[in-house]
Amino acid sequence: MLSLLFFCAREPNLSLEREMQQHISSLLTILIFMLQFEACISETYMDLYYTPGNDVILPCDNTSSLNSSCSIITWFYDRDNSETTEMVWNGAIMENSAQAARLSLYSNCSLGIRNIVAEDAGLYCCRSGNTTAQDTNVGLHILNISASQTLNGDGYITLACTLFKYSDSQLCGENSILWLNERGTVLLGSGARDTGPMCVSLLTVKPQRAHNKTYTCQYIKKNSVKIEAHYTLREYTDQFPVSYIMWTLRIGAVILMTAITVFVLRGRDETI
Repeated sequence: MLSLLFFCAREPNLSLEREMQQHISSLLTILIFMLQFEACISETYMDLYYTPGNDVILPCDNTSSLNSSCSIITWFYDRDNSETTEMVWNGAIMENSAQAARLSLYSNCSLGIRNIVAEDAGLYCCRSGNTTAQDTNVGLHILNISASQTLNGDGYITLACTLFKYSDSQLCGENSILWLNERGTVLLGSGARDTGPMCVSLLTVKPQRAHNKTYTCQYIKKNSVKIEAHYTLREYTDQFPVSYIMWTLRIGAVILMTAITVFVLRGRDETI
């Protein structure tokens, strides 16, 4: 009887222990999973600056002890400090990555990206195994110039110089983007404005007839030009949309046909 009472008294404790062990096991599993995707934290950090269309190589500096093997190398990518994705996992390119077709993993474990676009900007992290102690962080920044497609009411066009960067944690500063004309003269554009993972400066210009002009924007950090982009503004007539030109041609054709019809009818009246 006493043995039965002792067993009944221990039964809830054993059940509680098993439940606690299950919880601990689950927490450990979650912790291990989180460590795999832990944000890159390292003293090894570098910034790279490019313009769209270039091929880039992102270095991995923690491979000295790997005997030239990349089988335990993983590359992570973070666009806006909200979601980390895997580009390379244990030495293999992740085929479900949006950039997979443009990626290459070199023998020194560096990551190559072909024909970069603005969406490639962000933070890249090279990690060896499961430890973050030797992470290599690379910030890829991309500078681009775009233009409004149509002239405004005063005949001006707006150029936008945009630096695509990693998140909004790295502020550009109002004077970080500089506009220049073909002679190298500084132009008065809007100060750089941070808008999330990019900073933008605008320049309003007026196209000239039969003359192409090239404008340059520079990104400046710590009094040093990190990257510059160029944009050639074509002559005035090139700025009109194709639809506008086609519409003008159609109106001209209608006027011409009307004139021919009137001329023919007048000729008939004179003959009669």
